[in-house]
Amino acid sequence: MSGLELGLIGNGTVSALINRHGDIVWFCSPRFDGDPVFCSLLRGDPEGPHPDGGFGIHLAGLETTEQAYVQNTPILRTTLHDRTGNVVEILDFCPRFEHYGRDFHPSTIIRLVRPISGDPRICIRLRPMQNYGEKPCRQTHGTSHVRYVGSPGGVLRATTNAPITALVEERSFVLDREIALVLTQDESLREAPQDVAQRFLRETTRYWHNWVRYLSVPFEWQDDVIRAAITLKLSIFEDTGAIIAAPTTSIPEAAHAERNWDYRLCWLRDSFFVVRALNRLGATKAMEEYLRYITNLVEGMDQDVLQPVYAINTEARLDEREVASLPGFRDMGPVRVGNQAYQQIQHDVYGAVVLALSQLLFDARITDVHSDTLLLRLEHVGRLAVSNFGKPDAGIWEFRGTSQVHTYSSLMCWAACDRLRRIAEHHGDETRTLFWRGEADRMHAVLLHETWSNERNSFVSTFKGQSLDASLLLMFELGFLPAEDPRMLGTLAAVERELLVDGFVYRYVEADDFGRPENAFVVCTFWFADALAMVGRLAEAREIYERLLACRNSLGLMAEHIDPRSGEMWGNFPQTYSMVGIINSAMRLSQRWEEAF
Repeated sequence: MSGLELGLIGNGTVSALINRHGDIVWFCSPRFDGDPVFCSLLRGDPEGPHPDGGFGIHLAGLETTEQAYVQNTPILRTTLHDRTGNVVEILDFCPRFEHYGRDFHPSTIIRLVRPISGDPRICIRLRPMQNYGEKPCRQTHGTSHVRYVGSPGGVLRATTNAPITALVEERSFVLDREIALVLTQDESLREAPQDVAQRFLRETTRYWHNWVRYLSVPFEWQDDVIRAAITLKLSIFEDTGAIIAAPTTSIPEAAHAERNWDYRLCWLRDSFFVVRALNRLGATKAMEEYLRYITNLVEGMDQDVLQPVYAINTEARLDEREVASLPGFRDMGPVRVGNQAYQQIQHDVYGAVVLALSQLLFDARITDVHSDTLLLRLEHVGRLAVSNFGKPDAGIWEFRGTSQVHTYSSLMCWAACDRLRRIAEHHGDETRTLFWRGEADRMHAVLLHETWSNERNSFVSTFKGQSLDASLLLMFELGFLPAEDPRMLGTLAAVERELLVDGFVYRYVEADDFGRPENAFVVCTFWFADALAMVGRLAEAREIYERLLACRNSLGLMAEHIDPRSGEMWGNFPQTYSMVGIINSAMRLSQRWEEAF
C-alpha cells in the first residue's frame, strides 16, 4: 500500500487530504503554502490513526470504510462501519460559492458527521500543530467552540454542536444526531454551526454542479475527466491566479530516494500545462486568472530573467530548508520547505508563458482583455526567448549539478516565436508577422541541425548529445514537424525502445544528481500515448491510457511517479501534471460525440 489512498478537498484558498478512515492528514493554513495545521501525512503512515497533527472522527470498533466524492464535486463522503452494524457518515468540504456578488472561498473546513445506522460511538481527535509539527497548539474553549492558539496564520476556531467536553477531553460519545464541525480562522459564527454547515453544503454543491455543467467533456471517460478538471481547479490560488504543482511537500519520488521537494509553489511550466488542459474543456477562467499572476511577475521583474518557479504570492525568493520536526512520509525524510529550483536557469519558461496566454488573443468569448497590452507583454517575453535560445540551462527536469543546451528548452523558445507569429497573422500585422516568422524559422533550422542524431535515428535531449529524454515526445504536441515525418517516427521508436519500461515511460534513464531514477514519471506515459495516437497507433494508445487510469487511487487521483513493477504511486499528491495527462489524452483518444449517435 502506497499510503496515497487519500481524498482531496479544497476551494481555491486552502486544500486538505483525508485518508480512508476519515482523518484529515494534511491541511495548510491560511493558504496552500502555509504552515501545516494538520501534518500527520509526514509523521508516519497516513492511512493509520495519528495522535498528533491530525483531525480524526474515530468510530469505536471500526471494521470497514468506504469513500467516494459527491458526484461532480470535491465534497468527500467517508462511511465508517463497526463490527456490530453501526454506521457513521462524514461529509468533508471547503465552502465555495458566490456570496454578495463575489466568490466566497474562505480558509475553512466543514465536517458533517451523521449516524446512518444503530448507535455508533465516536471520538473526535482534533490536534493541530504549529511550525511544521514542532509542537501542539495551545487550547482554549467556550460554550460551543474550541480555539487553538499559536496555530499557523493566527488562531483557529472549531465551532460545533458536538459536546464541547467530549471534544476538549477527547471522550467518546454516542452519535445520536448530526453534528457539524466548522474549522475557520478565529471568527465566530452568527448562526448555529449545523445551520451554517448545511447552507454552505447546499451552496457549495450548487457551485460545483454549475461549474462542471459547462465543461466541454469528451464522449468517453467523462467521470475521469471531470474528476481531473475539479482537481486542477482546486490547484489554483484564486487570490493571485497562481497554480500550484501539488498541495503537498516532500512525498518522495521513490522509497528512500531523498528526492523530496516542496511543490506548493507555482512553476510556470506546470501552469502552462494546466491552463491548456482546462482551456480544452472550455474552462477559460483559469487562463484569465493566470494572466493576473503573470502580469504581476513580468511587471515586477528586476531584470530580464523569468525564474522557473515563484511563490503563489509572486515572491521570488524560495530558499530551501529541511524541517527536523517532521520525520517525513512513511518516515522517509527529509521534509523540505521552499525550493532551490528558483535559482536555476530554465529557458523553456518563456515559451510556457506565451503558450499559456496566447489563446486570450484568439478567443472571441473573452472580451475584457486589453489585447494590445497583453500582446506587448507577450512580445517582451518572446524577445527573452530569442535572446536565450540555444543557451545552457538546467532543463525541464531541473538538473541541479549540470547545465547543458537542452532540446526542450530551445524547442519552447521556438514555440514562443511561432505562436507570436500566429498571433500577428491573426491580427493582420505584417511587420510583426515577418519578424516572428524569421526568428521562428531560424530557431527551427538550428534545432534540426543541432538536435538530430543520424546514429540514433532520433532527436536527442541536448545539442550534439546522444541521450534521450521523454520531453522529446512533446515535439509532437507542439507541432515542430508533422507527426508522420520520418524523423518524428524515428524519435518515437527510440523513446519506445529506451525509455519504456514495463509499460511506463521514464523521463530519462541516465544517472542524475541523486542516481538513476527508480520510478516512471506519470505524465511521460500520457505523452507517449498521445504521440502513438498522432501517428495512427490508436488502439495501442487507448490500451496505455486505460492502464494509466487503473493506476489511480480509488478516488481517481494520481501522484507524480509510479513504480512500474508494483503500480505503487510516489511523489507529491495529487500532481497537476498527472491530472493534466488524464484530460489531454482523453480529449485526443475519445470517440467523437457525433460518431456515437
